[in-house]
Amino acid sequence: MSNPTPGVRSGDVEIPAIGLGTYQLENGLAQTMTEKALELGYRHVDTAQIYGNEQDVGAALAATGVARGEIFVTTKVWIDKFAEGDLQRSVDESLKKLRVDQVDLLLLHWPKPKPALAETIAALNAVKVDGRARAIGLSNFPSALMEEAAGLSEAPLATNQVEYHPYLSQKTLRATADKLGASITAWSPLAQGKVADDPVLKAIGDKYGKTPGQVTLRWQVQQGVITIPRTKNPARLAENFAIFDFALTDEEMAAVYGLARPDGRIGDWIDAAFRWDVE
Repeated sequence: MSNPTPGVRSGDVEIPAIGLGTYQLENGLAQTMTEKALELGYRHVDTAQIYGNEQDVGAALAATGVARGEIFVTTKVWIDKFAEGDLQRSVDESLKKLRVDQVDLLLLHWPKPKPALAETIAALNAVKVDGRARAIGLSNFPSALMEEAAGLSEAPLATNQVEYHPYLSQKTLRATADKLGASITAWSPLAQGKVADDPVLKAIGDKYGKTPGQVTLRWQVQQGVITIPRTKNPARLAENFAIFDFALTDEEMAAVYGLARPDGRIGDWIDAAFRWDVE
């Protein structure tokens, strides 16, 4: 079976435009939802060491009838494993839990002042060189730090996974990613459900027989952004995936961009303990 979802060219890989986010899918729920997502046609699954559910995602990958080569698997290295040697050992643990020989994308979960970024990026590259990761990238890195990381990396950085939804512009970061030949991947793409009651998104959705959430996800993929909505509801899982049978006009895209506001951020962009200045 060929990949049923459009892809976004990022660095040296193509990433399916929509994936399943598994944050807070605990007590086996990540396995259930991953299996269901793969049945529906999803071909991208996102997890992380800190989520505590890599083993559940791995069980789903082992149980599915979908060939491993058709599934794009992303995981993220937690900040306490950024030192040379620690990072590589943590990846070995992730591979065992995921029951795979290689992840398709390995990200640094958050920026951290120590160890030095150069050391961590070198370790990340080493994992790619030895075949444990097909591609590498970042998560939650501000623009200046993304550029610094890219300058230190021998391999291209495929993506930067960040909070992104209609209420948060990320214009600067999107431009930085474009300049570097990378993409951004949106976590909390539906603003933790806040889009559901938005009158602008409702009005656009009514035109196409779509929900505000579907309009939002379509707006993201139409930009070339990768989106990884997370849900515990199988019906919502199917709804989130049904976004490839319509397209927004330029005017509708602009209307959604216009929803961004200065106080639109939901999550902590950079934890204060890391003391990074954000632009």
